[in-house]
This record gives sequence, structure tokens and C-alpha cells, in this order.
Amino acid sequence: MSSSRAHKWKKVFKSLRLYIIVIMVIAVLGTAYQVILQDALLRNFQELGTALAKSYVSEESNNLTVYETLMSFGTHSINEQEKAGSSDEEIESWIGTYYQQMQSVIGSNSIDPYAILNGKLIAANPWEGDDTFDYESAVWYQLAIEADGGVIFTDVYTDPISQKPVITIAQKCQDSDTVLAFDIFSENLQIHSNTLQFPDNSSYYVCDGRGTLIYKQSSQKRNMDELQEYINSILSRIKDGSLDAYDTYIDDLDGHRRGVYYHSMSNGWIIIITIPFDTILAQSNQFSILLGLVLCLCIGGILIVAWRDLRLYSQVERTNETVRVLGNSYFALYRVDYQDETYEMIKGSDYVRSQIPPKGPYSELLRTVAELIQPDTFVEFQKSFSPESMRNLVTKRIRDYGGDFLRKFGDEYRWVNVRILFDESLAPDEVVLCFREVDEEKQQQFRERKLLENALENAKRSEKTKHAFFNNMSHDMRTPLNAILGLSQLVRQNIHDPEKVQGYMDKIYYSSRQLLDLVNDILDMSRMEQGKVILNNETFDLKQCIEDCTSTFSIQAQAEKKHFSVNYSMYHSTVMGDSVRMSQIMNNLLSNAFKFTSEGDSISVTVKQFEDKDYSQYQIVVQDTGIGMSKDFLPQLFEPYARETTFSSRQISGTGLGMPIVKNLVTQMSGQINVDSEVGVGSTFTVTVPFTVVREEKSGPEPKNIPVFSLEGKKILLAEDNMVNMEIATEILSMNGVDIVQAWNGLEALSSFRESKPFEFDAILMDMQMPQMDGCEAARNIRALSRPDARTIPIIAVTANAFAEDIAATTAAGMNAHVSKPIDFNILCQTLEKLIHNI
Repeated sequence: MSSSRAHKWKKVFKSLRLYIIVIMVIAVLGTAYQVILQDALLRNFQELGTALAKSYVSEESNNLTVYETLMSFGTHSINEQEKAGSSDEEIESWIGTYYQQMQSVIGSNSIDPYAILNGKLIAANPWEGDDTFDYESAVWYQLAIEADGGVIFTDVYTDPISQKPVITIAQKCQDSDTVLAFDIFSENLQIHSNTLQFPDNSSYYVCDGRGTLIYKQSSQKRNMDELQEYINSILSRIKDGSLDAYDTYIDDLDGHRRGVYYHSMSNGWIIIITIPFDTILAQSNQFSILLGLVLCLCIGGILIVAWRDLRLYSQVERTNETVRVLGNSYFALYRVDYQDETYEMIKGSDYVRSQIPPKGPYSELLRTVAELIQPDTFVEFQKSFSPESMRNLVTKRIRDYGGDFLRKFGDEYRWVNVRILFDESLAPDEVVLCFREVDEEKQQQFRERKLLENALENAKRSEKTKHAFFNNMSHDMRTPLNAILGLSQLVRQNIHDPEKVQGYMDKIYYSSRQLLDLVNDILDMSRMEQGKVILNNETFDLKQCIEDCTSTFSIQAQAEKKHFSVNYSMYHSTVMGDSVRMSQIMNNLLSNAFKFTSEGDSISVTVKQFEDKDYSQYQIVVQDTGIGMSKDFLPQLFEPYARETTFSSRQISGTGLGMPIVKNLVTQMSGQINVDSEVGVGSTFTVTVPFTVVREEKSGPEPKNIPVFSLEGKKILLAEDNMVNMEIATEILSMNGVDIVQAWNGLEALSSFRESKPFEFDAILMDMQMPQMDGCEAARNIRALSRPDARTIPIIAVTANAFAEDIAATTAAGMNAHVSKPIDFNILCQTLEKLIHNI
């Protein structure tokens, strides 16, 4: 008995000795790992903090761009008026109007604008003594003069009138000493982000060039004087470089260690982010606790190591059971050698096991899969999971690839998810092909999508304007904003090259005009959700329009290392149409092409005119070599919120409204859009739109002894709801001796005609789309009046809607003719001559 007990203790001691060694190794390795972990965390957080600071420098710069854009627009307009010889009173009047418009954009009482015009101070909010104010000694004035046309931001200073902290933004006109300035109190300055997201208990500060604190988001509850002193100490250490190392820190006002990360803005301001060391080293602290617990458990385990051996074996078995349970999540698992093109069945369904052996050629496995998948889906499956595709995925290190498809189980089809997984360090020539049934999840997704679509449909009916703005305008404004920022940087880099600067400025002006048009069209965008878009029919250069769009993407292509080309084959590029909507179509197509391509891919734009006629078809082809789309998804491409989900290695972001918007616009232009795409090959979008060609009028000998019809003395009722269109039409007709009576909507037109004497009017020019009563309804009501001239007076539709269905609608309403905008006076004169003579 004693011998047996001694033998047992010997075994226990041997086991204890082994465990003690293991514990010591764990302690040493754990301590070393903790040191390495802390070092890695500090390095990673330095990169994170610096990246955050740079990101918010960019965001704050974007916020300040609003003020720069408004300032540049104002000085540019004043400069143009001065060059045109406008008087001081006219410029002062324009400045007053500009101030009011600016307040509507930024918000009332957010800024205090004023200007120096010919030595005179013009203030939107005059103050006592402004007529004797020595503006030449003011810092903002001196900085604006020195900047010579550049926008300047002063540091924070105390306003002598309100005694509050204030910042002045100013800019000098290009060709004169006129200076435009805004005073912005620091609490009204729109510089901070609305969605700041930092690690726990982090602080965010914005300081001006002198270190004055402008904005804070801090977890430290202190007054401004204490925070300013704290910021001064940080700035001092930033200046002397003592905070540059990744493991340096400061003690905050609560005595806690913090990492400091910062970046300067182009105007001299600085962004500072501080993150507590407790947050940075949270994982390390957790590891220390965990390590201590492990060591304690190990020491305690030494005393009971003998009888824990059996439990250890039991735990190993339970672990194996757990692995088997995880394996049960997949109904089929195959190891595929894509070099030898063979498979090994780890786990298979009953049907597959009855058809093929546990190992064999991969082609046999594909043949069996083909019997269970719908034919169209199998073609794509075979291509996506071929040995060549597997080699390509491994080469590109795409570690998780797959998608969903319908598989036959008995007499029904259910949704299955297939994934390719691999680890080249373990099996360099092998991948694991996993099949898991996801029918319930898929059906739940469909139900959720249906609920979401219904919810969105209800939201569209109740908040159409808000929905259109946030889902469409933000997308449309991003490209010109990026162009303005990028081109502005190029201007700074090429300031001594006037030719390049002029080209950049032209593109900046184009992008700015595009932004302005988008802002002015917010209400018009809401109609897009209803399938109604008002198109402007005006003369524009189609080639120049496309070049303006593609030039901004050329810069993006260079930055992303993608091949980008544009080719033209046109007889005439000057056409009648809506250049803004064409730009919107191009921006959507090119944005998608760049989004779904990678470095080294190609994107091309080809523009072609089919025939040299007055009414020609123009074809625009946008082609890329990106990831492409499946054939099954293409019919859904133009449906709102549709997403490609089959066999893809990347997650797609965005609203899903880009292509429906393009489809809507192309349809409104009486055009067509077609798409051809293949997964892994790329996509081709073909837009075909008809345009009226605008040709230069050729001079020739004037005809002799031909009587010319004159409108002199004619009286015409003009119905038009657009003020500018009304002014233009009235001016043109009045210059030709026509007596015009204006009506601003269909109801006014009907009333004016009803109250006139019989045959008082010679003709009626009627716009189609007007408030209260449209042109067609007004025409029908006029024809229905019981007076002798109601059925005979010529009514001419004057509108931008020139499609066949629009002409048919005017004819059905009783109108005699149709003249498209912009009005060609010769055509209008001929039409009136024909109709008036036929009365």
C-alpha cells in the first residue's frame, strides 16, 4: 500500500513539475506578450489618432469651404460688375441682395458681413462710428490685401463692439482694392462635425493659428480658462516635438495619462485629439487580468492535477464534440485541390454520397452539383467555382468568397449558401468548399426587404421632398465638390502657370455652377420620385458637357491608378437639350464605373453621332473592366434599392437609387439605356438619346420683292408662369410692335380672354405647365366659352415639352400649333402668319 502511494505521489510530483514549468513559460511569454501588445497598441493608436486628426482636418476644411465658396462668389461678382462699369450705388444694391441670399444659405444672424468699396465701409448691420472706422489698420484688411485675391481667415480676437470672440473671413477682388468680409462669432462658426466618433472618453479640440481654443468636445468638465491653459501646454509640447513619439503622453486636468494626436489645417488652425491611455491599453489591461487569472488557476490546478487528468481527457472529448457541432452547420464540406483538380469529401449530403465516392476528380463533383442546381445558375456556379477561379482567388488573397443559390432538396428548391475558404500556409494548393442551408434566413431577408420597401414607399408619399434631397442631392453634389477641392489644390500647386490655372479655374467655375443648379433644383428633384422631371431645352455643346464631367474623373483615375479614356465621333456637338441632366447621367454612370473597379482596371467613354441630320441620335457608351453583374440581377438593375447578392467577394454600399435616376432621366429625354455585364469581366452601359442639332446659319442673297409678314399692331395674350421666360417673350414680341397682355397661369389666361371684347386678341401663346390651371385645361375652357371668337382664335402651345405625346395632348386640348422653347422668332412669326391669315 505504501509503495503504491509513493508511486502515485511520484507521478503527481512529475506532473506538478511539468505544470510548474508550463506556468513559468506562460508567465514569461505572457509578460513578453503584454509588453509587445502595449507597444503595438500605442503604435496603432498613434496611426489611428493621426488618421482621425487628418480626417477631421479634411472635414473641417470642407465645412470652411462653404464660407470660401460664398466669399469667392461675392468677390467674383463684384469684380465683374466693376469691370462692366457698374456704379457704386448699383454695386451697393447688389451687395445688399447678396447679403440677404447669403443669410438664407448659412442662416440668419450667423454672420456680420461688410465690404470696403472705393474707400467706403458698407455694413449689412451698421454700427456707431463705422463711417470713421480705420479699416486700413485692421488685421483682416491687411491680410486680405496681402493675399491678393485669396480667402483669408483671421485668428480669434475680441470684437470691439460686442466684446465677444470673433473670426473674420475676407477676400480682395481680383482687379480692384474692394474687400468683402464676414464677421463670425465663434459659437456660430460651422466648423465641427455633426457625427464625431472617437474612442471612449476622448477629447476633440480646434485651435486657431495662435492656439486660441475655437471648439471643444471634451470629457473634462472645466471652464474655458482652464482648458485654454491646458491646450497651451499641449501646443508647447507639440511645438518642441516632445509628443512626436508613439509612446509619449500628457497628464490631463484630472491627472490621467492621455495620448495626443494632431494635424494642422491649411489656414494655420490645428486639430487636436486626446485619447486616455486607459482606453488605448484596455486590451493590454484585460490581458493582464486574464493572465493573472490563468496563473492563479494553474497554481490551484497543481494541487489537484492528478484527478484533473481524467477531466482533461473528458474536456478534450467535449471539444471534439463542439467541433463536430460546428461542422453540423454545413451539410456538405469538400477539400478541393485546384492544382490536381481533385476533391475529398469531408461531409456530404445523402444524395451526393450515393452518386460519387469520397475522393475523385473535381469534374465529377461539379457534374453531381449540376443535377441539383437550376441550369442558368449552374453556368455561373461552374465559372465562379472552377479550378481556374479558385487559383485566381488564392492569388488575389480573397479569403472569403461565395454567394446564395437555390438547390433542389427532394421535390423542392431551398436557398443554400456556398463559401470558399482557404489558408495557404496550411494547404497552399487546397480550398474548402462549404455548403450551408440558409433558406429560413433568406426568406427572412425577403420579408424584411419587403417591409423596408413598403416603409420607404410610405415615407416617399409623406416626405417626398426630404427623401429626394437626402438620397439624390448628396450623391449629385459629391462629384463637383470633389472636383472643386481637387482643382483648387492644383491651382495652388501651379499658381505660376497661368495657362494651367485658367484651365483649372474654368473647371472650378463649371463645377460651381453645377452645384448652384443642383441647389436651385431641390424642389424639382422631388418630382423625380414621381417620375416627373422638368427638362430645360437649351443650346449647349454636348462634347464640352461630357469633357467637363470626365475631366473630374480623370483626376480620380490617376489617384486610383486606373486607365481612363474618352473618345468622340460626332459631326455636330452643338444640340438642344438639358446639359445639367446630361451631366447628372454621366456623373452617375462614371461614379458607378469607378466604384466597381479596382487598381489597374480600365474605364472608357465613347460618344458617337449616328447620322448627320437635324434630329440625330447620340450614343454614349461607358465601359469598365470591373467586377460586373450576374445575368439574373440585370433585370433588377433599374429597380430602387436592388442589390447584387450572388457570388460576390465584396460588400456593396450606397442607396441603390443611382441607376433608377439615370433610367428616369434617359426616359424623360425620349432615350434608351441598355446594359451588358458579366461577373469578373465588367459592365457596359449604352445610352442613346435624340437631340436636335443646332447648325450655324449660312448667309446668302436676300430675297427681293417678297412681302414680309409683320406683327405690328397685333394684340396677343401671353400665358407664362416663369418670370424670365415671360420677360424674354414679352421683350421680343414688343420689339416687333405686338401689344402684349400677360397672364401668369392658366386661370389668369382664361379670365383675361373671358373679360376681353370679342376678337380683341389676335392670338394666344400658352405655356403647358402652369400653376392653378395648366395650358391644356385653359385651352379647353377657352374653346368651351360661348362667344364668337372662342373657337377660332389661334392658340399656340409654347413649351419645352416637344415629345410626340406632348404635341398630341395640345392638339386634343384644341390648340392650333406647337412651338418649342427656346422660341425661334422666325418660326413663331411664320406660325402666327399662317394661323392669323386662316381666320
